[in-house]
Amino acid sequence: MEIARAHAGTVRGARPRLGSVPRIRDDDIAAVRERARIEDIVSQYVTLRPAGGGSLKGLCPFHDEKSPSFNVRPQVNLFHCFGCGEGGDVISFLQKHEQLSFTEAVERLADKVGLQLRYEETKPGTAGPRQNREQRSRLIDAHRIAAEFYSDLLTSSPEAMTGRQFLSERGFDREAAEKFGVGYAPKGGEVLRKHLRQKGFSDDELISAGLVAQGRNSPYDRFRGRLVWPIHDLFGDVVGFGARRLYDDDRVEAKYLNTPETSIYKKSHLLYGVTYAKRDIARSSQAVVVEGYTDVMACHLAGVTTAVATCGTAFGDDHARILRRLLRDQDEYRGRVIFTFDGDEAGQKAALRAFEGDQRFVGQTYVAIEPHGLDPCELRIRSGDASVRELIARHRPLFEFAIRTMVDAYDLDHPEGRSQALNRAIPLISRIRDRSLRDQYAVRLSGWVGPPEGHSETWERDVVGRVRAAAGAPDRSPRRRPEPAPAAQQALGVPNHGTVDPQTLGLEREVLRVAVQRPALAGPGFDAIEPEAFLSPVFRAVREAIAKAGGCATQGGGAAWMEALLAAAGDDVTRHVLSELAVETIPADDAGVPRYVESVVLRLTEVWVSRRLVSLKARLQRTDPSAETEVYNRLFGELMTLEAHRRDLRERQA
Repeated sequence: MEIARAHAGTVRGARPRLGSVPRIRDDDIAAVRERARIEDIVSQYVTLRPAGGGSLKGLCPFHDEKSPSFNVRPQVNLFHCFGCGEGGDVISFLQKHEQLSFTEAVERLADKVGLQLRYEETKPGTAGPRQNREQRSRLIDAHRIAAEFYSDLLTSSPEAMTGRQFLSERGFDREAAEKFGVGYAPKGGEVLRKHLRQKGFSDDELISAGLVAQGRNSPYDRFRGRLVWPIHDLFGDVVGFGARRLYDDDRVEAKYLNTPETSIYKKSHLLYGVTYAKRDIARSSQAVVVEGYTDVMACHLAGVTTAVATCGTAFGDDHARILRRLLRDQDEYRGRVIFTFDGDEAGQKAALRAFEGDQRFVGQTYVAIEPHGLDPCELRIRSGDASVRELIARHRPLFEFAIRTMVDAYDLDHPEGRSQALNRAIPLISRIRDRSLRDQYAVRLSGWVGPPEGHSETWERDVVGRVRAAAGAPDRSPRRRPEPAPAAQQALGVPNHGTVDPQTLGLEREVLRVAVQRPALAGPGFDAIEPEAFLSPVFRAVREAIAKAGGCATQGGGAAWMEALLAAAGDDVTRHVLSELAVETIPADDAGVPRYVESVVLRLTEVWVSRRLVSLKARLQRTDPSAETEVYNRLFGELMTLEAHRRDLRERQA
């Protein structure tokens, strides 16, 4: 799966070319930048107020903030956010905010300022960009009028009572229908066609748009006697419809009927609900993929405002590209995508296909499973909005779901079942391309299956070795020289950091260094960090010595503080590390030390809170909400509190 790379406009106008996308003339791009005043465009999305010196300020649309740090400088036609670092000109603002390519953003701005763009010449005999844009504009207008027509009929036509009842039975009132533009296509064969012909559209245009089909004698409305959902592209334009069967005498037996492939409707390039979800997807770095239109509605009304669905086709490579574009992770693979697979055989097959696709995308993919097989719409009807939010919150990695589903199919209480589970799962795990991730799932597999009698000490290593052998990778783990036991490490005077990664060790050391040298600045923020936040055993011991010495909040530092710390240390290794911390250089000048101290303390606190969140989510996944309601509710309340705490920590760091 290749990454779709959009045009990246810069202040200077440089941009990459994308395939056969027509190139706009440079002087027209410059004219767009000049005419499209940034303060006028940005003020359509952000409330701007004077900030002195000719600048304007408002709340940043690219990240959550309570105090405005988003600045617009009309004098130079640029914007910059001092909170998240986003910045650029009027074209890049529209690109980022509306998730557009460079060309799309320039065309959108040109339309706003009334500028006719010129393109590089096309091959003789082919339709030029201007002609193609005019044709697209006509089809878009036809769909917009059709959507309004269908929506009006749903609320006003007696014939649409069946459609209104359908929505009401699924928990959707009139306001919800209007929010998502749901409409009703009348039974008559030419009602929409006549309406659009009166608006000036020809039959050829309506057939090209997919709104009308050609019959033996005359064209007829494609959608008849059905509920219809408008499907938008990333611009927010209606480009097609999805229609749900309502009547038993419907000549088309398919429950759902979609617009056919047209010049503006490509189902593999569209996600239903994207026009409602795209900003929150970009803001939260999370997307939720559900199966149907009513599931999208249910999720959004329940507070899961990042939900989208495919339009009558399986989720594919092009859909993944759209989500990457919305998540802004073409290169970094940030964010997460949560699928609401069913736990049935079809859902399992969909999960297993992940091992054949682009695993960098799968590495950020998760699954939310409803134990009773309910979709989000059914779940909301039965248990309310909170149950939908809880379903999404209980997501787990797609790799884990696929492997566990395979392993759980065997009887693990008997040797034969364990052997069969291993023989089935090991080749699957060996196909994970990320070596470190592959080893981690090999370790987890050893725990899920369990060791045979007499092999508990070497079992984990043996399973990892088998997975590595199946993947064609050398197994070096048995030949690694063993680390000294903790007691031996103490005797040798070697700090026992265990297997903590260097980055985490560095952060823990930075925090302890400021606590030892500048306790007054570290203060209550450090004292609130529990010893368990330090993964290194020796650093945890230093943290405990600081607590025994009275904590940082009441200390001024100096010789007396150091004496108290050494007296509170329980062994020579801890005292040795304390002495090192006391003489190490803090990487900041005197003026910058307070900010540095606050920064490292906040960072470690956030890491600790994030670690607790992972553990708490794992406990939630293991808890049956129907059998252990009280425990589940308590854990969920703790989860929400910790999530809010982490958001506050991130805002303070920003």
